[in-house]
Parts: sequence; C-alpha cells; structure tokens
Amino acid sequence: MAQTAKDGDTVIIKKYANRRLYNTRTSSYITLDHLAQMVKDNVEFQVIDAKTGDDLTHAILTQIIMDEESGPSQILPTNFLRQLIGMYGNSMQGLLPGYLEASMDHFRENQVKLRKAIEDSIGANPLAQLAQRNMEIFKAAASAFVPGAPAAGDKPAPAETDELAILRQQVQDMQTKLDKLVK
Repeated sequence: MAQTAKDGDTVIIKKYANRRLYNTRTSSYITLDHLAQMVKDNVEFQVIDAKTGDDLTHAILTQIIMDEESGPSQILPTNFLRQLIGMYGNSMQGLLPGYLEASMDHFRENQVKLRKAIEDSIGANPLAQLAQRNMEIFKAAASAFVPGAPAAGDKPAPAETDELAILRQQVQDMQTKLDKLVK
C-alpha cells in the first residue's frame, strides 16, 4: 500500500476527526501499521489534520513508537525513558534532539562499518561458506531492527565469486538510504 515518494516528494497523509488516516498518493485509508512500514521503506510523509491543516507528523510518529513499545519487543529501556522525561523543562532540553539524532547516525554508521569488516573478512577466510551463512542470519536479524535494511532472501543467491561484490553493493545501497534519512 505504501509507495516510495518520487525524488523528494512527500506523501501527504490526512488525518480526519474520526481518527482515520488517508493517503492522498494512493487514495486509500491506511493505518498506523502502514505508516510504520512507510518509515521502514524510507518513504517521506507528512500527516496533516484534514480540518485545521496542522502538521501532526510528530504526534503520529510518537504514537507509532508507543504502539511498538506496548508490544513484546520493546527497545527503549525504562531507565532511558525516565531520563528522557526528566529532560523536559530542563535547560539542556534544546540540545537533546540534536544529540539523539547524532547518536543514531553514529550507531548506523558503526553498524555499516561492522558489516563491511565482516564482509571483508569473509573473502579472506577459508571458512567462507560458514561465514556467509552466518552473515545471512545476521542480516535477517538486523533487518528487523534497521528501517530499510535488505532482508535475507530478497535476491536470488549469486555465484560464490560474485557474492562479495553483491554484498558490497547492498551495503552501498543501505548507506544511500541512510544518507537520505539524515537529510
């Protein structure tokens, strides 16, 4: 249902008083789950109140996080949430958003570097087949935590001689997607 925005186009989502969300690109009603998938697919969108025209994107993204955190797979530790709440009204409150964004950017960069190091070591390792299987499992697990990360099995298995080149291309594609997220 989610479509990738074309060259920087932002998909407009209208939120109506009855709490329904309407995707103006696909001319269809969607749910918060659809919006969460759009985030994972790196689709830029803006949620607008249909009556007032107010931008509700921040509130909707927060709602998606609340829904995810109420499930069994929580990623925000309780102590972190307490510290975050404690920052509201604090004199350092204005610095926190930039710090959190920079921290997430560094986390993603380090994740890409780790993948590259593992991929480079696979080419020089005599146990390459075993390491390759482990890499596929690692990528499958990472795709659950990183929006836009390619899932294992998305593409047919290449010949062994081309595997390293394809893995490098996948890492480059992921870096491109991350660069778009930062902008």
